[in-house]
Amino acid sequence: MKRSQFSRRDLLVGGALLIALGNSSRGDAAEEPATPKIASPADADFAPNGFLRIDRDGRIVLVMPSVEMGQGIYTAEAMLVAEELEVGLDQISVVAAPADKMYAQPRFKAQLTGGSTSIRGFWTPLREAGAQGRTLLIGAAANSWGVPVAECSASRAVVTHHPTGRALPYAALVDAATRMPLPSSVALKSVANFSLIGKSVPRLDTPAKVNGSAVFGLDVEVPGMKTAAVTICPFIGGKLKSLQEGAARSRAGVIDVLRIDDAVAVVAHHYWAAYSALEDLQIEWDPGSNASMSSTTIRDAMKLASEIEAPTAGVHVGDLAGAFARSSKILEATYELPFLAHATLEPINTTVHVRPDGCDIWVGTQVPATAQRHAARITGLPPERVVIHNHLIGGGFGRRLAADTIEQAVHFAKQVPYPLKVVWTREQDIRHDHFRPAYYDRLHAGLDADGMPIAWTHRVTSGTVREYFDEGGWPKGKLDPDSIESAGDTPYDLKAMRVDWVRQDPPAPLNWWRGVGPTHNVFVVESFIDELAAAAGRDPVAYRRALLGKNPRSLAVLDLAVAKAGWGQKLPARSGRGVSLHDSFDTRAAMVVEVKVDDSGTIDLVRVVAAIDCGVQINPDSIRAQIEGGALFGLSAALHNLITFAGGKVEQGNFNDYRQMRFNEAPQVEVHLIRSELPPGGMGEVGTVSAAPALANAIYAATGVRLRKLPIDRSLLVARSRA
Repeated sequence: MKRSQFSRRDLLVGGALLIALGNSSRGDAAEEPATPKIASPADADFAPNGFLRIDRDGRIVLVMPSVEMGQGIYTAEAMLVAEELEVGLDQISVVAAPADKMYAQPRFKAQLTGGSTSIRGFWTPLREAGAQGRTLLIGAAANSWGVPVAECSASRAVVTHHPTGRALPYAALVDAATRMPLPSSVALKSVANFSLIGKSVPRLDTPAKVNGSAVFGLDVEVPGMKTAAVTICPFIGGKLKSLQEGAARSRAGVIDVLRIDDAVAVVAHHYWAAYSALEDLQIEWDPGSNASMSSTTIRDAMKLASEIEAPTAGVHVGDLAGAFARSSKILEATYELPFLAHATLEPINTTVHVRPDGCDIWVGTQVPATAQRHAARITGLPPERVVIHNHLIGGGFGRRLAADTIEQAVHFAKQVPYPLKVVWTREQDIRHDHFRPAYYDRLHAGLDADGMPIAWTHRVTSGTVREYFDEGGWPKGKLDPDSIESAGDTPYDLKAMRVDWVRQDPPAPLNWWRGVGPTHNVFVVESFIDELAAAAGRDPVAYRRALLGKNPRSLAVLDLAVAKAGWGQKLPARSGRGVSLHDSFDTRAAMVVEVKVDDSGTIDLVRVVAAIDCGVQINPDSIRAQIEGGALFGLSAALHNLITFAGGKVEQGNFNDYRQMRFNEAPQVEVHLIRSELPPGGMGEVGTVSAAPALANAIYAATGVRLRKLPIDRSLLVARSRA
């Protein structure tokens, strides 16, 4: 076997015999076990709705509207259907949904996975889908026996007539159920009657990811496929000016050199040959209008805009002028947050086959319908002739909500007759990401004689992700709600407040980043609340409690987190605990971070304790995992991450200069859940939102240094800085 034939999956499966046979099953993407092609509803033996398929052989399939990118949604959404269908989770399998408006996220009216909306959006539709199937199957059984439906029930895909003990499996009822009229409404179980929802169960996608059989977009191999490595104009908004490609074409294994406006692709029989030939290209780039762009120019533009531009109003309540006039003390602060990249572990990749009569795209995307629409526009094909084969995603965090990489692959693939896999390097991914926006925030608070806030203003200055996400851009003068999310709706009882937004679009493209608005605003709000508590000479937790009289759910998570964290217990010198609290994504979350900071400014993350009220818990173990992973993601960003620009280019390129937290740096994380029967909240971004403010507040408690910029500048934390 040639070295290039070894794959991650081969190595995971392990063993010399399997390695020797490994590639024999990878020749056709249609045979991939984790993402098989799905049949149309007409092909299924019993398909009462778009989500559910049951065949005469007993196979039960959920057509999964959400994409799995590590958050456990394949399991959580399957639990919703299984609960109402009265089947075990072991009896149901999942397949990725095709690009179709039928699978649109109800909260967005568009087919996408993001914003911690999957469970919130599909909580009712997927349960109704399962209940619809159960109703029809039980009805079919009752008809066949000539008995009242009320005398029948189902369990583990078997309908039983209780007075006689007769039983029929679902597999035997699909034909009869198909002939029955669809019910106009179905009864859903009460929370008290759940038998599956609320239990910690193993994830459905774990075995394949452990044994290496899981298929991500990068694993796809299609008969006749060639592989392309890409070099992209390093200047933001720059173009290709000239290209000498002869040397690259003469490389062994190289098949072609393709070009588009801002990038060049070398096509070869395998990736290494294509990648190696990139260095033989002689390219001259046109830097365009952003050649002088830098982080300093962007920051200065935001600062100036914050000071002179008329803001777009967000939230305004109470007599703000009167409240400030009555204040005993007024505090103000400015906060700054950097651009961030997503740095997903699975490299950017797309496999495309463009033909005169159709186009197939194999990719892991959070927006399959958008990808289909863009590919149709580029190829000139009708959308229905563009088939998206969606795959497991090796890390999304919002990066794959943008379809720019898919568009680029289609532009290249339409130039060749064969299927083309386009793969980016890590450097290309980080330097050509669509970034989390940078922010510049100014806050003022008026305090009463007891040090409590009676007036609050918060001005956010930033670009808007919606300019890039919404086709046609975001209208000038219109509030982007995300810009003030969790700033205009804090957990606290602030009777006079104004939150507004100044739009200042940077030259760099923007994108969602694991909860854009809350990850920024909660850091600012929770840090400033801590500043106010310090100014009042009060304990930060007691200060927050005094502002939560009308928010018992947030008060409960705060009390639980601090109790579990041992808040108030004495710590060694230069050690401290910090707290954060927020109501984001319909979930209440409190987090306590404990740190020790040595005299050189090195930060030791000792412990993280979180308390969560997310309404009904679907899979508690998965909820804990989301908080654990999200917290580490957020702490890693706060400690290490920023994207900077110089000369029109991104300065970072890989994990050496855009580093992530290492195993030996990870703290102990505890997650405590509060039981609730309220509708479920989101989870994917909650831990990330909580992390940075709790960390910064902990560092203040340990050192007395207030951090108003991220990532954390350790030079401020050396022991002498306390003076």
